[in-house]
Amino acid sequence: MTHWIRFEDSGLACFGTIDEDQITVYEGDMFDQPRPTEIVLPLSAVTPLTPTVPGKMIGLWNNLWAQSRKFELPTPANPWYFIKSPNTYLATGGLIRRPAFYDGNIIFEAELGVVIGKQCFGITEEQPDDFIFGYTCVNDVTAIQLLKEDPFFAQWTKAKCFDTFGPFGPVIATDIDPDSLVVKGALNGQEHQNYPVSDMIFSPRQLFSLLSRDMTLMPGDLISCGTSLGAKVMRGSTNVVEISIDGIGILSNTFA
Repeated sequence: MTHWIRFEDSGLACFGTIDEDQITVYEGDMFDQPRPTEIVLPLSAVTPLTPTVPGKMIGLWNNLWAQSRKFELPTPANPWYFIKSPNTYLATGGLIRRPAFYDGNIIFEAELGVVIGKQCFGITEEQPDDFIFGYTCVNDVTAIQLLKEDPFFAQWTKAKCFDTFGPFGPVIATDIDPDSLVVKGALNGQEHQNYPVSDMIFSPRQLFSLLSRDMTLMPGDLISCGTSLGAKVMRGSTNVVEISIDGIGILSNTFA
């Protein structure tokens, strides 16, 4: 297993691999034969960035059996998805900001993210591992009261795409079996979400294959696989939200 990180050092965006508390700096393109250098930096000396800069982040809705059954939702024949825009992207340690013109409830959603490694279209379910680079943690922040604000048009884009509403990271883990993972979400130290990836209606690899039939996926693009029960409203003046997946790490952000 390898953990890839992007970080800022002396004002420059860099990338490399983590071994305990040390970063081996690489050069070139993370997704196309990156080359290690002789530079090694302490992890504590750099500022983390999002581990990729996706051209698009695709988010899933109603992709967990536990949630679907509790709310008696119809089972989708194909993935139900939306797009989160680049202005939402936020690294671990960053501040999730309340929108200036919205005073309703805002929730966190703990999710697994799939990072694409190669340009692809129309990939079969037998091919995903040849095109998936790795996996990361995602917090799909949502202004929940906006979803059904207009009875004639569901406001998925508006509810999901405020600045800083798409934290992900802290790293991309490669050579990991996504179906064995467990996703957890905690607010101010109290765990509210804890669910296995195996409960997904469409597995991460199936999602990748099906979405690649709808659109070309590019290196660095991110699929956020949907959440389960327990997503909570972030209340009060300050909240610390942690999305954790063993084998990947902890995505930690403050909401204020």
